[in-house]
Amino acid sequence: MSGDEELAKDLGLLSALTIGVGTMIGAGIFVLPGQAAAAAGPAVALSFVIGGVISLFTALSASELGTAMPKAGGSYYYVNHALGPLFGSVAGWGNWMGLAFASAFYTLGFGEYLATFLPLPALTIPGLGIGITTFQTGALLAGLAFIAVNYVGAKETGNVQIVIVTLLVGILTVFSVLGALQADLSTLRPFFPSETGGATAILPATGLVFVSFLGFAKITTVAEELKNPGRNLPLAVVGSVVIVTVMYAIIMVVLMGVINWQQLAPEFTTTPVLDVAEIAFGTVGLAAVGVGLLTFAGLLATASSANASILASSRINFAMGRDKLISDKLNAIHPNFATPYRSIAVTGGLILLFIVVGDVKTLAKAGSVLHLIVYGLLNLALIVMREADTPEYQPEFEVPLYPAVPILGAITSFGLIAFMEPVEIGLSLVFIVGGIAWYLVYARGQATKKGILSRYILNRADEMPEPAVDAATAVQPDGGEYRVMVPLADPDHEKNLITLASAIAKQRGGTVDAVHIVTAPNQTSISQAGGHVAELEEDYHAVLDAAERDAETFGVPVETHTIISHRRFEEVFDAASDHQADLVVMGWPKGLRRSPGRVESRFDDLAKDLPCDFLVLKDRGFDPDHVLVPTAGGPDSELSAEIASLLQKEYDSEVTLLYVSDSEAEGEQFLTEWAEANGLPDATLRVETGDVETAIERAAIDSSLVIIGATEKGLLGRLVRGSLVMDVVDDIDCSVLLAEQARERGLLERLVGD
Repeated sequence: MSGDEELAKDLGLLSALTIGVGTMIGAGIFVLPGQAAAAAGPAVALSFVIGGVISLFTALSASELGTAMPKAGGSYYYVNHALGPLFGSVAGWGNWMGLAFASAFYTLGFGEYLATFLPLPALTIPGLGIGITTFQTGALLAGLAFIAVNYVGAKETGNVQIVIVTLLVGILTVFSVLGALQADLSTLRPFFPSETGGATAILPATGLVFVSFLGFAKITTVAEELKNPGRNLPLAVVGSVVIVTVMYAIIMVVLMGVINWQQLAPEFTTTPVLDVAEIAFGTVGLAAVGVGLLTFAGLLATASSANASILASSRINFAMGRDKLISDKLNAIHPNFATPYRSIAVTGGLILLFIVVGDVKTLAKAGSVLHLIVYGLLNLALIVMREADTPEYQPEFEVPLYPAVPILGAITSFGLIAFMEPVEIGLSLVFIVGGIAWYLVYARGQATKKGILSRYILNRADEMPEPAVDAATAVQPDGGEYRVMVPLADPDHEKNLITLASAIAKQRGGTVDAVHIVTAPNQTSISQAGGHVAELEEDYHAVLDAAERDAETFGVPVETHTIISHRRFEEVFDAASDHQADLVVMGWPKGLRRSPGRVESRFDDLAKDLPCDFLVLKDRGFDPDHVLVPTAGGPDSELSAEIASLLQKEYDSEVTLLYVSDSEAEGEQFLTEWAEANGLPDATLRVETGDVETAIERAAIDSSLVIIGATEKGLLGRLVRGSLVMDVVDDIDCSVLLAEQARERGLLERLVGD
């Protein structure tokens, strides 16, 4: 048994924007300018611009995906949802480890600036002979502090980011203005120096500095905690890329205009920004103040980068646990801070390890390679979501110039990897191959979520190339527990719903997922309602407690959830999709008449496919002793037969199959074959002639439960002439279970029937 809560929505636009800007502004200015200048000379300013353009393609794709799916995990979640858990495992491990590498890299930069004015000790790890330099000591202390900040909560993290980035931008603006006044642009000539390889050095240098552009994607990892993500997410993601690209280009020109690029190389100085600050501020007699301010800014910048990276990496870990690609024990939410504290602790431990054993440049580029792989997959995920045209994909922001933008995003992301060093590519590939192996050995047997791509291929197997179908089949997840979701709304019928769901879950070796939907008035925002659940529904705890007790009598695992929504009926379908339910058992709502004879509303009947199989109970007392299953051979009656078979195994029910035919002999033959094919060979077979409705009503007199498949008639016919299902439900005395199987239907079939 486990409870589940959702991450609180407590991050605004400014917090999200500063997560991106704060992460990106640190490395490019305070840690990498010396190595970048040595790699490409003055042309490195162009490298930063190219890095920004490459990032912008992916930022646009991430914005669309994020507004359609504002979920914790960001890039990982989009890849996993669109391309499936194999690619999700690759993206998850790649993104997680890439962020951990980057976090260690940023924290080491913080340690370098901290060591310029604090007498930090150098250490040796006993027994291992590993030496720790003074700046590594500072990095370890800082890393512990940043991990603690994230452990406390996202709101505190967002507030810290706002303060850090505001101060940082202010200091850098003053630095840029004073530096520009002292810059000699002649030092930028030749723009493509032969010592670095000329223009051919631009892309390798872009690979080096690309770690400076990882911050924009981190915003999507906290999308689930973002207020109004439809507006704020694209503004924050795209805005952060544009802001930092402009700042990088200006500041790099200023740095190399004040001091010749050759003198910025690591062999001459470890902190080139401080050297330039001393000259720029010295012209107004404030050299010491300038060095102090930029040292402080270096600490702020590297702190904001490390802080935001830890925040993002722990959310990816959390999201992978939620999708069962790693242990779901990492899903635990802290009772006081509402953060995924176990994920933060695990990620924090890895970061501290990388600080001890890692090299700054290798960490930076290995992190970049991993992120470039994920970014390429993210752009492909957008294309899949667009082309699959799934009804639930409704982004509030759409990428302009589709499909050019995601195609260019994928090509440039994967292409830049070729300009990295072999050791960095190799280190990254270890984690990518490891992610594939992890999925095949462990996660495939646990995961239940199937990607949109594989579903698209398998649903059109007759039209697709055989190798594509074979590949999609081979990597499908085959594990995870069978989940029976029960939306709880009416206390008078909850016990029978839970009893039915528990019996099915027991026979399938599955879990009951009790979901209590608390409705809030339209005038009250969901975020406001979240703090006043007890006022909206006083006994909501009692409802879930009763559900747990009822289900536990069957010995099946029970999970309980409370969802706050402005909608009750419609929220059931969204929750079934989000919770990856295999079957939903729900009570008979008044809204069911909006699409007579089927589960969904009239609008959903035309616009959407069900996320899973549904059972809807018209409860007149749950008694499974004598079960009647009318059938005409349709797909929904196959689900009826499956449920009848499960009840027969649990309760030793007597099952009767009914078929209405003009020929008794043909009817007997049909039922015999149908019963054998659907796992009910010992069921009683009953053939009736005449009117179907009358035959069902006559047979129901001897029954305690009727399981009837949803109508196959089109919506237009049902609206004009009604539905057999609804007529039967109203005219018999026992409980009725309406069964509707999840399957794809075209618009014509929806309108006029099969």
